[in-house]
Amino acid sequence: MLENLREKPVRRVVGMMSGTSVDGVDAALVEISGKETAPRVKLLAFRNTPFPKEVREGIFTLFQPETATVDKVGAMNFLLGEIYAQAALEVIREAGLTPGEVDLVGSHGQTIWHAPAAEDYWGRPVRYTVQIGEGSVIAQRTGLVTVSDFRVADMAAGGQGAPLVPFSEYLLYRRESECILLQNIGGIGNMTVMPAAARPEEVYAFDTGPGNMIIDAVISHITGGAKSYDEGGAMAARGTVNRELLALLQKEPYYALPLPKTTGRELFGTQYTAGILERAREQGVSDADLMATVTDLTAWSIEDAYRRYVLPGHQAMELVVGGGGGYNKTLLGYLAQRFAPLGVMVKTQEDLGWSSDAKEAVAFALMADCCIREQANTLPSVTGAKRPVVMGKISLA
Repeated sequence: MLENLREKPVRRVVGMMSGTSVDGVDAALVEISGKETAPRVKLLAFRNTPFPKEVREGIFTLFQPETATVDKVGAMNFLLGEIYAQAALEVIREAGLTPGEVDLVGSHGQTIWHAPAAEDYWGRPVRYTVQIGEGSVIAQRTGLVTVSDFRVADMAAGGQGAPLVPFSEYLLYRRESECILLQNIGGIGNMTVMPAAARPEEVYAFDTGPGNMIIDAVISHITGGAKSYDEGGAMAARGTVNRELLALLQKEPYYALPLPKTTGRELFGTQYTAGILERAREQGVSDADLMATVTDLTAWSIEDAYRRYVLPGHQAMELVVGGGGGYNKTLLGYLAQRFAPLGVMVKTQEDLGWSSDAKEAVAFALMADCCIREQANTLPSVTGAKRPVVMGKISLA
């Protein structure tokens, strides 16, 4: 079965991703062909399947160790396998195909905990990561070979297990004559730096800090849960950035940590947002001004990352924004204001003919395709691993 997949000149692969915002499952069906070092990828269909409200709430309980009991983690692992499998079947139908006409599924799963820094555990340094969404369930429901649980192989090789998307970005976006920045703004923001004519070992990437995570949490609090995100940046657009509060938030030590570095809900989650809300109340900051401030915090963190980790060595020409943040017009406006004096033009994935929504799902389709063909699918220069590894666990149908 696997040998036949490896030999096919064109593979149809479903890639799936659900991120730290826990909005739902992004599923992209792509055709992959061409050279291993420069694949051709054609997007056949994309679909977002929102999580049911009770499932989303259940996932959030798993972000806190005190409520993430082993029975809840186990049950959600299998439930999400069912949900991902359904999402895969739906995107296949949307493309006008049947599962028999598709070759493979690659599913990142849902991260519920990511601890890339070594912790002493019974006398040994341990780093770990947990993604759920059982690959065997996906394989059995779809009838397709499924690759899942990607991050653990990189961490076993000494890496941070993140960010992983720069691998696909290197294959698809690198340019011969100019440096380009690829900024994903999901729950967390992460930047890939692609120097001109870069070799794999010259690419580097890191998490810039909060992307939509704090923005989403603040508007959910303000609206009593009626809104889970600031659509188009509408509320932030009505406010003015509170410079005093912004200056305080800029003091977060994460922003100055050396590379490689990654972060997540463990730092910028519920407790962090609660602190921001408390400080805003103390200072009498209005709801709209608070939204403007946390939105500009994301923009500032990206500018600061560029100045701190990129500009000393590389002058970029473009910052290409993907992820849900690419649809926040206010955030894009703040980014444009901050990067214009630096000579960097801010664009979106759509400006390049791609899809902000589909980008990460496409990445895991590519990584699954590499896994099946026993090719390394990570960049050690990005993750800090000792060597390139083949990430992903294979579940046969």
